[in-house]
Amino acid sequence: MESTEYVDLTGRRALVTGGARGLGAAIARRLARSGAAVRVADVRWQEAEELCDALKEEGRDVRFLELDIREPAAVAAAFTELDDAGQPLDILVNNAAVDISKPIEHLTADEVTHVVTTNLLGPMYLCLETYRRMVARGGGHIVNILSTASRRTWTEAAPYAAGKAGLRAFTHTLFQEAQRDCLGVGVTGIIAGGMETPFILERFPDADTTKLQDPAVVADTVLYALSVPQTSAVGELTIVPRNEPSWP
Repeated sequence: MESTEYVDLTGRRALVTGGARGLGAAIARRLARSGAAVRVADVRWQEAEELCDALKEEGRDVRFLELDIREPAAVAAAFTELDDAGQPLDILVNNAAVDISKPIEHLTADEVTHVVTTNLLGPMYLCLETYRRMVARGGGHIVNILSTASRRTWTEAAPYAAGKAGLRAFTHTLFQEAQRDCLGVGVTGIIAGGMETPFILERFPDADTTKLQDPAVVADTVLYALSVPQTSAVGELTIVPRNEPSWP
């Protein structure tokens, strides 16, 4: 899918978590092709390096950052490294997420911890490091990728829905605090419906792809959020396939 050019991001620095593949890779491509210098953060180093190499061949400024967002010390160290290099972030996209599709009676404590730490605590750790720096600098934008599960859940999705609902609440609070603390800082939650990505297809190989959207459409929604001038604010956007089964 061809991108719609919403905004020129030349000179701005972005970090995308879970950026190695799927929606994260689509977002990284859109940001890089709009001129941003992009850090692709992931634990999948091989896929991330391949994405970075492909974008570098286009002349884009893209680098891989190996980062496990579940580790607050690792997140803090990554931001210290950016500070030391004189490369503060202008844009953070919290996209990384996992799911374990099981009935609640069969879930283990470790599985619940893995999902909730990745989908809720990890993005919160990144927001903590990013937000205070953006306020101090007087500007920036945080985009948190949510899910229809943050509004309406279904069976075998308890930890995932709990994490995304929590992240939605956190995002709304952060939006309100940015309105108070620094009007130059934007905070947007994007509720995304089903996408034709490994996140869905690896778990549900027989999924009806006619009911899934191209992740590039959601990536364009991120660009739209970044395009809004400081005189306006986009707190939340919803982008779902026309026949999304889990919405509203």
